[in-house]
Amino acid sequence: MRVLPALIRAAALGVAAILGTTMLTACSDAASSSADNPYGLQQPGVLRTGTLTDAPPNVYLKDGKFTGFDNDLLTAVAAKLGLKVEFVGTDFSALLSQVNNRKFDVGSSSITVTEARKKTVDFGNGYDFGYFGLDVPANSTITSFDQLSGKRVVVVQGTVQDDYATGKGLDPVRVPDYNGAINQLKAGTADAWIAPAEIGEKSAADSGFKIKVAAKQLSPAPTAYAVAKGNNALREALNKGLDEVIADGTWKRLQEQYYPGRPIPAGFTPGSGKAAASPSTSASATS
Repeated sequence: MRVLPALIRAAALGVAAILGTTMLTACSDAASSSADNPYGLQQPGVLRTGTLTDAPPNVYLKDGKFTGFDNDLLTAVAAKLGLKVEFVGTDFSALLSQVNNRKFDVGSSSITVTEARKKTVDFGNGYDFGYFGLDVPANSTITSFDQLSGKRVVVVQGTVQDDYATGKGLDPVRVPDYNGAINQLKAGTADAWIAPAEIGEKSAADSGFKIKVAAKQLSPAPTAYAVAKGNNALREALNKGLDEVIADGTWKRLQEQYYPGRPIPAGFTPGSGKAAASPSTSASATS
């Protein structure tokens, strides 16, 4: 009559052994997963990056390939970490929220670091500095930012140029992308476009003399790559990789390639400041 309890005890021990093995396997898999994906990426080994398609020379799509200063620099940084980069086009107005909800691991778009944006995402160390540019139709008499009151001013939604125009009480016309701003100037439906300076200069040069650059002024903050709030492992890794591409000359080479002849403002140092970089003669724009 004691056979049944013995069988029950044996079965219970068997179940416990199976559960124990399952839990050990699960823990082992979790540890392996963490080791394979230390930066919490959507796909181990791949840095899924949100960027823009229409903002040369900073970030743009050319012959089916995402390129520009920011994207080429990020590719070099990722290589230092043993990562490949997968770029995906998006609108700037949506980029930061898409980074924070993990649709993208990184945001790359000459993103100016501001206190307001720090509430949505975390930023790596600054890798560039920039200027605001003022683009106007070729026949315009506007020559400075002080002449914009009462004018129809276009900005790309969500950029620091949008913030600047709003702060000056200009009630700007907001468009989702740079092509929208350029088309308004060409069509004469806007009096001015406050743009990242290099993007504005490139747009004017490519406009067939329909647009000109009226003025530019220094932006008060650096640009940096954005990561989701709390992803310190990825942020610190990007900072390390950035220092390495500064030290090996890649940062300087890309500056001179994309922004030839543009002086770096006094006092600006890219990265952590720990990496020794050769003096460069160029600087970037901001979004």
